[in-house]
Amino acid sequence: MRQDGPAGPQGLRLMDVLRGRGGLGLLFVCLLSLIAGGVSGAPRAVRVGVYQNPPKIFLEHGRISGIFGDLLYAIADREGWTIEPVVCNWQQCLKMLRDGRIDLMPDVAYSALRAQTLGFGRVPALYSWSELYSNPGVHLVSIRDLAGKRIVVLAGSVQMGYLTEMIRSFGLHDVTLLSTDTLAAAFEMTASGDADAVATNKFFGDSEARRYHLDNTPIIFQPSRLYFATAKERGQGLLDAIDFYLKQWQASANSPYYRILDHWKEIQRKTPIPPLVWWGGGALVMLLIAALLSMWLQRRHVLAQGRHLRITEAKLALILDGVDAGIYIKDRQLRYQYVNHRHAEHLGLPAQAIIGRTDDALYDAETAARTQADDRRVLDDGERLTLEEENQRADGTSRHTYLTVKQPLRDENDEIYALCGISTDFTEQKLNQAEIHRLAFYDPLTGLPNRSLLLDRTRHALDNYERTRLLGALLFIDLDNFKVLNDTLGHGQGDRLLEQVAARIGAEVRRNDTLARLGGDEFVLLMENLGETPDAAIRDIEATGRKLLHAFGDPFPLLDEQYNITASIGVALFSEADNHVDELLKRADMAMYEAKAAGRNQIKFFDPVMQDSLTARAALESELHVALKQEQFLLLYQPQTGRDGQVLGAEALVRWRHPQEGLISPAVFIPVAESTGQILTLGRWVLRTACEQLVAWQRSPAHAGLALSVNVSARQFHHPDFVSEVLTLLDETGAAPDRLTLELTESLFIDDLDNLVGKMKALKARGVRFSLDDFGTGYSSLSHLKRLPLDQLKIDQSFVRDLLVDPNDAAIVRTILALGKSLDLEVMAEGVETAQQREALVAHGCHLQQGYLHGYPGPADAVLEGQAGRR
Repeated sequence: MRQDGPAGPQGLRLMDVLRGRGGLGLLFVCLLSLIAGGVSGAPRAVRVGVYQNPPKIFLEHGRISGIFGDLLYAIADREGWTIEPVVCNWQQCLKMLRDGRIDLMPDVAYSALRAQTLGFGRVPALYSWSELYSNPGVHLVSIRDLAGKRIVVLAGSVQMGYLTEMIRSFGLHDVTLLSTDTLAAAFEMTASGDADAVATNKFFGDSEARRYHLDNTPIIFQPSRLYFATAKERGQGLLDAIDFYLKQWQASANSPYYRILDHWKEIQRKTPIPPLVWWGGGALVMLLIAALLSMWLQRRHVLAQGRHLRITEAKLALILDGVDAGIYIKDRQLRYQYVNHRHAEHLGLPAQAIIGRTDDALYDAETAARTQADDRRVLDDGERLTLEEENQRADGTSRHTYLTVKQPLRDENDEIYALCGISTDFTEQKLNQAEIHRLAFYDPLTGLPNRSLLLDRTRHALDNYERTRLLGALLFIDLDNFKVLNDTLGHGQGDRLLEQVAARIGAEVRRNDTLARLGGDEFVLLMENLGETPDAAIRDIEATGRKLLHAFGDPFPLLDEQYNITASIGVALFSEADNHVDELLKRADMAMYEAKAAGRNQIKFFDPVMQDSLTARAALESELHVALKQEQFLLLYQPQTGRDGQVLGAEALVRWRHPQEGLISPAVFIPVAESTGQILTLGRWVLRTACEQLVAWQRSPAHAGLALSVNVSARQFHHPDFVSEVLTLLDETGAAPDRLTLELTESLFIDDLDNLVGKMKALKARGVRFSLDDFGTGYSSLSHLKRLPLDQLKIDQSFVRDLLVDPNDAAIVRTILALGKSLDLEVMAEGVETAQQREALVAHGCHLQQGYLHGYPGPADAVLEGQAGRR
């Protein structure tokens, strides 16, 4: 019957309640205990596996002895158990435990593999670790010394598995691991020279090493927790009872647990001293007497030298502490061996608190890693380093910049044993240099680059343009009527406005561009790497110019009122300046005055041709806006054919029916629609018209099977409402989703691929098909292609055009066809204009085709004629 209290959580809560009620509660507890003892019946017999592993466990006079034995009997006395020892070696004990022939096995280290077949308690009975004990003739100091050695281990022990993994991780392929069934056999093999070392737990190893005259080695490994163990899913009651007592006893210093540990520690200390030791001790005493006589003769000489050395050291310490630089010495393990007063001040600690520590404990992680890397160069390579260090303490309270010199210290054998560092704090000088640089190259009011820095960066930009031919531009920005503000509100408010203007337009420029203030109300924006074609450069400049002008749309808060102001912008391209910075600035300035002369609040280019292009583009944008309102667009349909030339469907191609200019090619107005966002409105109209045409074909028996492809722009597809808009159009029009194919270009997949794939899958769930247009000319990669839920690839017409004369184009076509086949995708060739091209494509296995040979774009009702709209 357990004396310490009822088992389990319910029992503990009950005990707490009753104890709070005084003597009556105690009496009730005693009654409960008596009743429980009467019900429990006969004592339980517990079969316990015992193997020889003193002082933890061993059999002595038919009774289990050692730490685990004493703990077990202490618990058995309280539980009323009868302990039946079963003698076995380690492997036999484990097998008998798994087979159920014994109930309990002490001294078992936990491992995940053992936990698959054994049950473990929750409270470790003992903590131990493993150690190597070597034959006196074997030198073992580190893991590397195990190379070529024979190590004997108890078979099936955790040391066996751990040593195997450790040897593998260190790449020691010539280590031999031997196994025995008993630890006694392992120690005998090592003592006789049949093995070089034995691996076992420290409790057993320390006592047996003295008995067998083996040496303790510094190789210690595998800290482990030792438990009582049962078979898996058997004996949980035994483990719960043992956990109960171990948890209570380990919490009390006067418990049976600690009395047992102290008892066995005392036994280990009582080791008999061999006679040889007594003889050796006597000899040592004689030697000691002789040594004392010799020391007495030398003592006065040593004392004199010591006094001289202390005086010298004191003088040197005084000198080093007076130096206005941090001086320190580190050993090969990067531990501080000496620091002078100045370096201690740098670290904010007394010198004694620094000695013996490494930079990991004194600096933040970044500083410590960089410093230790530099120290290793000095210690391992013998380099003398002079470097600039920016160090921050571990607590983050101080960050300083030092000029540091590090050099190796060598002994009489020219071996590097330490390094010496001298660090001079020049944080203030560094800050002064930064301030001088700021005053020299930055505007003090706005913080923007000033004229000097702008001219320097423009010089570099023009040189880069000469090498790469990538266009750039200078935008001269001047505030309109700024003088009026200065005259009415004063220069103080004028400065405040300039600060706000710099912040607003600075937020609109690209990160790699340079925004500078020349002085007064003049700002300049330097733009680089705008591409190789003037049209592309103009589009980027125009877009940036609009954003800058738009930044002035909201009033600026000054005093108690809102002040409105505009700006005029002049633009000069790099190609106009003949590589002269002054000429570029002059032309941008002239263009800015043209903008002011034209009415202010606008952008003007210096080049008249480019200005005409900008004007025409602005007019086209305005007319495009009107065309969308008046629906001046129409769709033409170009047939798409399959095997034997039968028409399978068509591609919808948009045209602008201009009232004066007639039909305008999409190549003219689509880029403008894209850049202005009008492509969203146009794209919705194209999709609706295409769906309505599909419904019309569905009603006609001759056209019912036709499919229709529609091009979708990147900006349109990226719109967050695109999927819902397409699904709504399909529902409203009644068009069959599986007859609609959306053609996408490869540029669409540059950004946010996961989001785009999600949209495609949502539409495919309704039956909509997808085709990758102009395949092979853009940004496709195989990693992207395998993720896209595509149905079709379209071979770009540039490869079809020279298919018969350029072997490279023919190879590309074959490769795309093979890729489509391997990915189970249809492949269609576009731009087929001759019968020879058609036959060559068919010979390569490409039967889906589109081009003038099969029909020109034309009205919907002419698609089946195969020559729709032929001119």
